[in-house]
Amino acid sequence: MWEYTAAAIVVVAGVFLLELRVLRTGLLRTRAYWIAMTICYAFMIAVNGWLTKLTAPIVLYDADATTGWRFPWDIPVEDYLFGFALLTLAMLLWDAAAPRQRDIAQEKATKVTVSSRPREPARGAPS
Repeated sequence: MWEYTAAAIVVVAGVFLLELRVLRTGLLRTRAYWIAMTICYAFMIAVNGWLTKLTAPIVLYDADATTGWRFPWDIPVEDYLFGFALLTLAMLLWDAAAPRQRDIAQEKATKVTVSSRPREPARGAPS
């Protein structure tokens, strides 16, 4: 009973734990993240509402696997949890893989160009 609901809750908890214990990107505290989530959810509500409408559903859910709570336009609440987890995980992994400004600055600071002799002027250049 409520397998889809339990899976959705476990996945959301897993994404939070991954961020808090492993990745530590700070993404969930940024304004850009919440703006991106708002945009994604706006499109998700439109599409998912059309796919799951009870009057003519394209996607069907086992009533025993979900809570049965639907909001708005007959969208199962579990879809919001899975959507949150999938979108957040993708953004967290992307952010974790991106080079940080401090890493780039450290790399530039460690690169030292040493020349043992002065540069020669290019051929044909006036002296």
